[in-house]
Amino acid sequence: MNAGKSTSLLQSNHNYLENNLETLLFLPKENISFNEGKIVSRIGIDAKAIEVNSKFNFYNYVNTVEHKNLSCILIDESQFLSKKQVGQLGSIADNLNIPVMCYGIRTDFRGELFEGSAALLAIADNLIELKTVCSECSRKATMVVRLNEDGVVQVSGEQVQLGGNDIYKVVCRKHFQELTNLL
Repeated sequence: MNAGKSTSLLQSNHNYLENNLETLLFLPKENISFNEGKIVSRIGIDAKAIEVNSKFNFYNYVNTVEHKNLSCILIDESQFLSKKQVGQLGSIADNLNIPVMCYGIRTDFRGELFEGSAALLAIADNLIELKTVCSECSRKATMVVRLNEDGVVQVSGEQVQLGGNDIYKVVCRKHFQELTNLL
C-alpha cells in the first residue's frame, strides 16, 4: 500500500498506448466495489479494467482472435488472484509470448501471504519491489496493519476487508511485530 503500484501500472499502460500497442487491464472483483471497475491511483489517474472473479480463465479469454495483437496484460491487486489463474498467466507469457505485469502486495494484515502473491512469487520471471516508508518511522515499509474504527490494530478477522488509509497503514517489520506480536 502507498507504494505507487497502481500509478506504476497506469504509467506502463500509457507507455504501451502511446506506441499504439494494445493492452488489457484486469482487476479482481474483490476490489471492484471500492474502485467501481477502474484501476485508480492516489494521484488521481485511472483507467477502466476488466472485472474478473476467481473463476475467470485468463488464458481462454486472451487466446481469441480479437486479442491477436495484444502487446501486454496488466493486473492490479494481483494478490487476489487464485493459484490457478496465476498459472494461466504464466501460460500466456510462455505460450502466447505476451508480457504479463502483475501489481499487488505480498502479505495481509496478519503477515500471511495471499494465495495470488504466493503463486506469483513462485513463478515470476522478475520481481520489482516498489518502496514506501513505514508510517511509524523512516524505515522501508514491507507490511500492513489493519485498524478498527477506533484506530486499534487488529490481529484477526477476514483476510479481505476493503479500505484504504482509513483502515490500513504500512509499517516496517519491526513495527509490525511491535503492533501485532504475530511474527
